[in-house]
Amino acid sequence: MAVKLGYSNVYRDPLGFPRWQAKDLPVNSGPAGVSPSEASQESKEKPPGPLYGWAMIWTLLGIFAGGIALNLTPCIYPLIPITISYFGGREGQGSARHALSYMMGIAFTNSMLGVSAALTGGLMGAVLQHPAVLLLIASLLTVLGTSLFGFWELRVPYGIMQLATRRRTGALGPLFMGLMMGVVAAPCIGPFVLGLLTWVASMGSPWLGFIIFFTLSLGMGLPFFFLALFSGNISRLPKSGQWMIWIRKLMGWIMIGMAVYFLRPLCSERLAAVLMPATTLGAGIHLAWLDDTQAGFKAFGFVKIAVALAAMGFATLTMASAFIKGPGAVFLEYDSAVMVQAKQTGKPVIIDFSADWCSPCRELDTITFHDRRVVETAREKFILIRVDLTRRGNKDHEALLKQYRIKGVPTVIFLDHRGDERQDLRLVDFEPPDRFLERMIKAGRPLEN
Repeated sequence: MAVKLGYSNVYRDPLGFPRWQAKDLPVNSGPAGVSPSEASQESKEKPPGPLYGWAMIWTLLGIFAGGIALNLTPCIYPLIPITISYFGGREGQGSARHALSYMMGIAFTNSMLGVSAALTGGLMGAVLQHPAVLLLIASLLTVLGTSLFGFWELRVPYGIMQLATRRRTGALGPLFMGLMMGVVAAPCIGPFVLGLLTWVASMGSPWLGFIIFFTLSLGMGLPFFFLALFSGNISRLPKSGQWMIWIRKLMGWIMIGMAVYFLRPLCSERLAAVLMPATTLGAGIHLAWLDDTQAGFKAFGFVKIAVALAAMGFATLTMASAFIKGPGAVFLEYDSAVMVQAKQTGKPVIIDFSADWCSPCRELDTITFHDRRVVETAREKFILIRVDLTRRGNKDHEALLKQYRIKGVPTVIFLDHRGDERQDLRLVDFEPPDRFLERMIKAGRPLEN
């Protein structure tokens, strides 16, 4: 079986999970509903089924590697300070057992969420559809950040502590901590898992789905496992290392930044554009000048100044880009009448399935759909329609999701002048303007048979 692994290919594949090819194994079509003519005759006759033997082993190894790669995403990486703080404060023996329990908690949570989404056809990130959930996660991250600042000692939440303290040296506390971190990380694993979900759904086996997602989560949790083992030694470092206190405060600001990240969907566009730069600027000023932490080596002062300058530069560039950008592409709000009118114009149609809580959706809107070339091409040659999925329950939206088999956001589909989808142009992730413009050019040409 030939398996192609690569961060960009897996993460951005427009038809979901990469197509797996093997002798005597049916090749499954993409989740976008690729027509049977694009598959082999054997694939038409043989429905997708579970993998066996070496095919299963190599597939799981590939998924495991993909899980490890997901730790490089900006949503999961900032969870590292939580692991350091939690395990650094635990005493006693059995750090390996605690670390393993922590990893199992992450794996179990993501497996359950993934299989549930696959079986129900729900959208990844649906847990973030209610503002109260966003506020809860932001509050949790803020509280954890204040612990890193030294305002209080980080402990497991009270309800979990009641269970964990029954056996202080046991593994129940780390297990629940892993469960909690799995919930926080679930909305962040995005398009990679979206493609994997559609592939699991096509296999038709909940048990296989659990094994696949459990393997993916083990790959995600492996770095945390080793980090937990190492963090047990952090508390035993010499107290004279005051620079570690400064590092903790830096991690605290990372947690505050993550809280702001989850709050941005609740804010207006202009306020959301200011929040993160303001937080970064505040972090730089505090860490470089207001904080009086000292260290025993001269380079520490240069490090503080470098962090401050980097923070100020990031804040300036981010805020400038947010307010200097020109007008964006104009989208019509979806309803059945708009679709009829769009078809009557004879122009190709671009439908953007988006949501306020979706970070890649905002990237598409603020970067790609504000690019001058994309805006001009869209205005002259396309009809743009947006389906806002921030809130569920709209019957017209639900019908459209089923019609086009939309499994997650962002999803951008292209319809030709007859109203038929161009399956080869479907997009399920953020894409920079240059590449999106290439899709628009292809959408304006007739599909070659």
